[in-house]
Amino acid sequence: MTDTATEEEVIIETNPIVESDEENKDKEKKTDETCPKTKTKSISTKRGIVKNDNNYSEAAKELRENLYVVFVECETSGNVGFLARTMANFGLKNLILINPCKLKEDAYYQSMHAKEIVETAEIYDTLEHFLESKGIDFIIGSTGTPGGSYNLSRIPIKPEELSVKMNPNNKIAILFGREGDGLNNDEIDKCDIIVSIPTDPTYPVMNITHAAAIIFYEIFKNRNSFPKEGLDESTHIEKEYLLKSMNDLIDNLDIPEHKKRNGNKTFKNIINRAFITGREAHTFMGILRHIKEDLINKK
Repeated sequence: MTDTATEEEVIIETNPIVESDEENKDKEKKTDETCPKTKTKSISTKRGIVKNDNNYSEAAKELRENLYVVFVECETSGNVGFLARTMANFGLKNLILINPCKLKEDAYYQSMHAKEIVETAEIYDTLEHFLESKGIDFIIGSTGTPGGSYNLSRIPIKPEELSVKMNPNNKIAILFGREGDGLNNDEIDKCDIIVSIPTDPTYPVMNITHAAAIIFYEIFKNRNSFPKEGLDESTHIEKEYLLKSMNDLIDNLDIPEHKKRNGNKTFKNIINRAFITGREAHTFMGILRHIKEDLINKK
Protein backbone atom coordinates (compact mmCIF):
# COMPACT_ATOMS: atom_id res chain seq x y z
CA MET A 1 0.00 0.00 0.00
CA THR A 2 3.03 2.24 -0.12
CA ASP A 3 5.51 3.86 -2.45
CA THR A 4 8.21 6.46 -1.98
CA ALA A 5 7.31 10.05 -1.16
CA THR A 6 9.66 12.94 -1.74
CA GLU A 7 7.56 15.84 -0.52
CA GLU A 8 4.25 16.58 1.14
CA GLU A 9 1.93 19.57 0.78
CA VAL A 10 1.86 21.82 3.85
CA ILE A 11 -1.67 22.76 4.84
CA ILE A 12 -2.00 26.30 6.11
CA GLU A 13 -3.99 26.54 9.33
CA THR A 14 -5.68 29.75 10.38
CA ASN A 15 -7.17 30.96 13.64
CA PRO A 16 -10.95 31.36 13.77
CA ILE A 17 -12.34 34.85 13.35
CA VAL A 18 -13.68 36.18 16.64
CA GLU A 19 -16.08 39.11 16.55
CA SER A 20 -14.98 41.73 19.04
CA ASP A 21 -16.14 45.15 17.74
CA GLU A 22 -18.43 47.47 19.65
CA GLU A 23 -21.32 46.92 17.26
CA ASN A 24 -21.32 43.19 17.91
CA LYS A 25 -21.28 43.78 21.67
CA ASP A 26 -24.25 46.11 21.27
CA LYS A 27 -26.14 43.44 19.33
CA GLU A 28 -25.58 40.85 22.02
CA LYS A 29 -26.58 43.28 24.78
CA LYS A 30 -29.87 44.15 23.09
CA THR A 31 -30.61 40.53 22.25
CA ASP A 32 -30.34 39.62 25.95
CA GLU A 33 -33.37 41.81 26.58
CA THR A 34 -35.61 39.75 24.30
CA CYS A 35 -34.28 36.20 24.54
CA PRO A 36 -32.35 34.16 27.14
CA LYS A 37 -28.84 33.76 25.81
CA THR A 38 -26.82 30.55 25.74
CA LYS A 39 -23.41 31.08 27.30
CA THR A 40 -20.62 30.57 24.80
CA LYS A 41 -16.88 31.10 24.79
CA SER A 42 -14.62 31.57 21.80
CA ILE A 43 -12.05 28.86 21.20
CA SER A 44 -8.63 29.82 19.89
CA THR A 45 -6.26 27.46 18.13
CA LYS A 46 -2.60 27.53 17.24
CA ARG A 47 -0.29 25.46 15.12
CA GLY A 48 1.22 22.35 16.62
CA ILE A 49 0.07 19.59 18.93
CA VAL A 50 -2.47 20.63 21.56
CA LYS A 51 -2.56 18.31 24.54
CA ASN A 52 -6.30 17.96 25.15
CA ASP A 53 -8.04 14.66 25.88
CA ASN A 54 -11.50 16.20 26.33
CA ASN A 55 -12.55 15.35 22.78
CA TYR A 56 -11.65 11.67 23.01
CA SER A 57 -14.00 8.97 24.20
CA GLU A 58 -12.67 6.53 26.80
CA ALA A 59 -12.39 3.90 24.07
CA ALA A 60 -10.30 6.27 21.97
CA LYS A 61 -7.95 7.02 24.89
CA GLU A 62 -7.44 3.30 25.54
CA LEU A 63 -6.86 2.61 21.86
CA ARG A 64 -4.29 5.37 21.55
CA GLU A 65 -2.27 3.76 24.34
CA ASN A 66 -2.51 0.23 22.96
CA LEU A 67 -2.09 0.88 19.23
CA TYR A 68 1.40 0.50 17.72
CA VAL A 69 2.17 1.83 14.25
CA VAL A 70 4.87 -0.38 12.76
CA PHE A 71 6.94 0.69 9.74
CA VAL A 72 8.79 -2.35 8.40
CA GLU A 73 12.21 -1.69 6.85
CA CYS A 74 11.54 1.86 5.70
CA GLU A 75 13.74 2.90 2.81
CA THR A 76 13.28 6.69 3.00
CA SER A 77 13.81 8.47 6.29
CA GLY A 78 11.57 11.37 5.23
CA ASN A 79 8.62 8.99 5.18
CA VAL A 80 9.19 8.29 8.88
CA GLY A 81 8.64 11.98 9.52
CA PHE A 82 5.53 12.08 7.34
CA LEU A 83 4.13 9.04 9.14
CA ALA A 84 4.82 10.58 12.57
CA ARG A 85 2.98 13.72 11.51
CA THR A 86 -0.03 11.68 10.39
CA MET A 87 0.00 9.76 13.66
CA ALA A 88 -0.04 13.02 15.61
CA ASN A 89 -3.13 14.13 13.68
CA PHE A 90 -4.99 11.24 15.31
CA GLY A 91 -3.34 11.33 18.74
CA LEU A 92 -1.19 8.25 18.17
CA LYS A 93 2.31 8.14 19.64
CA ASN A 94 3.66 4.56 19.56
CA LEU A 95 5.88 4.40 16.47
CA ILE A 96 7.88 1.22 15.86
CA LEU A 97 10.61 0.96 13.23
CA ILE A 98 11.73 -2.49 12.10
CA ASN A 99 15.30 -2.55 10.72
CA PRO A 100 14.99 0.97 9.31
CA CYS A 101 17.31 2.93 7.08
CA LYS A 102 19.44 5.55 8.83
CA LEU A 103 17.24 8.40 10.01
CA LYS A 104 18.47 11.67 8.55
CA GLU A 105 17.46 15.26 9.23
CA ASP A 106 14.49 14.99 6.86
CA ALA A 107 12.83 12.51 9.25
CA TYR A 108 12.63 15.26 11.86
CA TYR A 109 11.97 18.09 9.41
CA GLN A 110 9.06 16.34 7.68
CA SER A 111 7.46 15.44 11.01
CA MET A 112 6.82 19.15 11.65
CA HIS A 113 5.34 19.38 15.18
CA ALA A 114 5.51 15.61 15.70
CA LYS A 115 9.28 15.41 16.20
CA GLU A 116 8.77 13.82 19.61
CA ILE A 117 7.17 10.79 17.95
CA VAL A 118 10.28 10.32 15.80
CA GLU A 119 12.58 10.89 18.75
CA THR A 120 10.79 8.30 20.92
CA ALA A 121 10.30 5.72 18.16
CA GLU A 122 11.43 2.24 19.18
CA ILE A 123 13.71 0.34 16.82
CA TYR A 124 13.81 -3.46 16.52
CA ASP A 125 15.99 -5.67 14.34
CA THR A 126 13.12 -8.00 13.43
CA LEU A 127 9.33 -7.98 13.44
CA GLU A 128 9.33 -11.13 15.57
CA HIS A 129 11.40 -9.43 18.25
CA PHE A 130 8.92 -6.55 18.46
CA LEU A 131 5.84 -8.79 18.60
CA GLU A 132 7.30 -10.89 21.40
CA SER A 133 8.68 -7.93 23.33
CA LYS A 134 5.37 -6.04 23.44
CA GLY A 135 3.10 -9.05 23.76
CA ILE A 136 0.97 -7.96 20.80
CA ASP A 137 -2.55 -9.46 20.85
CA PHE A 138 -3.79 -8.49 17.40
CA ILE A 139 -1.78 -7.85 14.22
CA ILE A 140 -3.14 -5.89 11.28
CA GLY A 141 -1.31 -5.90 7.97
CA SER A 142 -1.78 -3.31 5.25
CA THR A 143 -1.39 -4.07 1.57
CA GLY A 144 -2.05 -2.45 -1.76
CA THR A 145 -2.10 -5.83 -3.51
CA PRO A 146 -4.94 -7.79 -1.91
CA GLY A 147 -5.47 -11.43 -2.78
CA GLY A 148 -8.52 -13.62 -3.33
CA SER A 149 -9.48 -17.27 -3.26
CA TYR A 150 -6.05 -18.24 -4.58
CA ASN A 151 -4.16 -16.20 -1.99
CA LEU A 152 -5.98 -16.72 1.28
CA SER A 153 -3.44 -14.78 3.37
CA ARG A 154 -4.20 -11.60 1.47
CA ILE A 155 -8.02 -11.62 1.58
CA PRO A 156 -8.60 -8.10 2.90
CA ILE A 157 -11.22 -6.01 4.61
CA LYS A 158 -11.80 -2.31 3.95
CA PRO A 159 -10.63 0.31 6.47
CA GLU A 160 -14.22 1.14 7.43
CA GLU A 161 -14.70 -2.46 8.57
CA LEU A 162 -11.52 -2.45 10.60
CA SER A 163 -12.72 -0.18 13.40
CA VAL A 164 -15.49 -2.49 14.60
CA LYS A 165 -13.12 -5.47 14.72
CA MET A 166 -10.64 -3.82 17.08
CA ASN A 167 -10.75 -4.31 20.83
CA PRO A 168 -9.23 -1.16 22.37
CA ASN A 169 -8.18 -3.17 25.43
CA ASN A 170 -5.87 -5.38 23.36
CA LYS A 171 -2.37 -4.48 22.25
CA ILE A 172 -2.70 -3.92 18.51
CA ALA A 173 -0.06 -3.48 15.82
CA ILE A 174 -0.73 -2.03 12.37
CA LEU A 175 2.03 -3.00 9.94
CA PHE A 176 3.05 -0.78 7.03
CA GLY A 177 5.54 -2.30 4.63
CA ARG A 178 8.47 -1.11 2.59
CA GLU A 179 7.91 1.79 0.22
CA GLY A 180 8.81 -0.30 -2.81
CA ASP A 181 7.59 -3.82 -2.02
CA GLY A 182 5.25 -3.55 0.95
CA LEU A 183 4.97 -6.48 3.35
CA ASN A 184 6.29 -9.85 2.19
CA ASN A 185 4.30 -13.08 2.39
CA ASP A 186 5.94 -14.22 5.64
CA GLU A 187 4.97 -10.95 7.32
CA ILE A 188 1.44 -11.14 5.93
CA ASP A 189 1.11 -14.68 7.33
CA LYS A 190 1.81 -13.36 10.83
CA CYS A 191 -1.18 -10.98 10.62
CA ASP A 192 -4.60 -11.71 12.08
CA ILE A 193 -6.30 -9.55 9.50
CA ILE A 194 -5.40 -7.64 6.34
CA VAL A 195 -6.70 -4.19 5.46
CA SER A 196 -6.60 -2.72 1.97
CA ILE A 197 -7.88 0.53 0.49
CA PRO A 198 -9.99 0.03 -2.66
CA THR A 199 -7.97 2.27 -4.99
CA ASP A 200 -8.23 2.41 -8.76
CA PRO A 201 -6.69 -0.77 -10.22
CA THR A 202 -4.62 1.22 -12.71
CA TYR A 203 -2.53 2.62 -9.83
CA PRO A 204 -3.34 0.74 -6.60
CA VAL A 205 -0.17 1.50 -4.63
CA MET A 206 -0.45 4.42 -2.20
CA ASN A 207 2.18 6.38 -0.34
CA ILE A 208 2.42 5.16 3.26
CA THR A 209 1.30 8.50 4.72
CA HIS A 210 -1.82 8.67 2.56
CA ALA A 211 -2.71 5.06 3.32
CA ALA A 212 -2.11 5.55 7.05
CA ALA A 213 -4.27 8.68 7.12
CA ILE A 214 -7.22 6.83 5.58
CA ILE A 215 -6.87 3.88 7.94
CA PHE A 216 -6.45 6.06 11.05
CA TYR A 217 -9.45 8.16 10.05
CA GLU A 218 -11.69 5.12 9.74
CA ILE A 219 -10.50 3.82 13.11
CA PHE A 220 -11.13 7.07 14.96
CA LYS A 221 -13.98 8.76 13.07
CA ASN A 222 -16.59 7.43 15.50
CA ARG A 223 -14.32 7.63 18.54
CA ASN A 224 -13.15 11.24 18.30
CA SER A 225 -15.31 14.35 18.28
CA PHE A 226 -14.96 18.06 17.58
CA PRO A 227 -14.72 20.57 20.43
CA LYS A 228 -18.29 21.10 21.63
CA GLU A 229 -17.92 24.37 23.50
CA GLY A 230 -19.89 27.10 21.75
CA LEU A 231 -21.23 24.71 19.12
CA ASP A 232 -24.42 23.57 20.87
CA GLU A 233 -27.44 23.53 18.60
CA SER A 234 -29.91 26.33 19.20
CA THR A 235 -32.79 25.54 21.55
CA HIS A 236 -36.45 25.52 20.57
CA ILE A 237 -36.94 28.86 22.35
CA GLU A 238 -34.01 30.45 20.52
CA LYS A 239 -35.38 29.31 17.17
CA GLU A 240 -38.85 30.61 18.08
CA TYR A 241 -37.40 34.04 18.87
CA LEU A 242 -35.45 33.96 15.61
CA LEU A 243 -38.59 33.11 13.62
CA LYS A 244 -40.45 35.89 15.44
CA SER A 245 -37.70 38.35 14.49
CA MET A 246 -38.06 37.43 10.84
CA ASN A 247 -41.86 37.62 11.09
CA ASP A 248 -41.62 41.14 12.57
CA LEU A 249 -39.30 42.18 9.76
CA ILE A 250 -41.52 40.76 7.03
CA ASP A 251 -44.58 42.46 8.55
CA ASN A 252 -42.91 45.79 7.86
CA LEU A 253 -42.47 45.03 4.16
CA ASP A 254 -44.92 46.39 1.62
CA ILE A 255 -45.78 43.06 0.01
CA PRO A 256 -49.01 41.01 -0.29
CA GLU A 257 -50.08 38.92 2.70
CA HIS A 258 -49.68 35.60 0.89
CA LYS A 259 -46.06 36.47 0.10
CA LYS A 260 -45.48 37.30 3.77
CA ARG A 261 -46.85 33.89 4.78
CA ASN A 262 -44.74 32.13 2.16
CA GLY A 263 -41.68 34.07 3.27
CA ASN A 264 -42.14 33.08 6.91
CA LYS A 265 -42.76 29.45 6.01
CA THR A 266 -39.68 29.33 3.77
CA PHE A 267 -37.50 30.91 6.47
CA LYS A 268 -38.79 28.41 9.05
CA ASN A 269 -37.98 25.48 6.77
CA ILE A 270 -34.46 26.76 6.17
CA ILE A 271 -33.76 27.31 9.87
CA ASN A 272 -35.06 23.86 10.84
CA ARG A 273 -32.88 22.17 8.23
CA ALA A 274 -29.78 24.18 9.07
CA PHE A 275 -29.18 22.96 12.69
CA ILE A 276 -27.80 26.39 13.58
CA THR A 277 -26.00 26.98 16.87
CA GLY A 278 -27.23 29.20 19.67
CA ARG A 279 -24.55 31.78 18.87
CA GLU A 280 -25.61 31.85 15.22
CA ALA A 281 -29.26 32.30 16.20
CA HIS A 282 -28.45 35.30 18.40
CA THR A 283 -26.24 36.87 15.74
CA PHE A 284 -28.97 36.42 13.13
CA MET A 285 -31.58 37.97 15.45
CA GLY A 286 -29.37 41.03 15.94
CA ILE A 287 -29.02 41.51 12.18
CA LEU A 288 -32.77 41.14 11.58
CA ARG A 289 -33.49 43.64 14.34
CA HIS A 290 -31.20 46.25 12.78
CA ILE A 291 -32.76 45.72 9.34
CA LYS A 292 -36.23 46.20 10.86
CA GLU A 293 -35.15 49.40 12.64
CA ASP A 294 -33.65 50.79 9.43
CA LEU A 295 -36.88 50.07 7.54
CA ILE A 296 -38.98 51.81 10.19
CA ASN A 297 -36.68 54.85 10.25
CA LYS A 298 -36.88 55.25 6.48
CA LYS A 299 -40.67 55.27 6.43
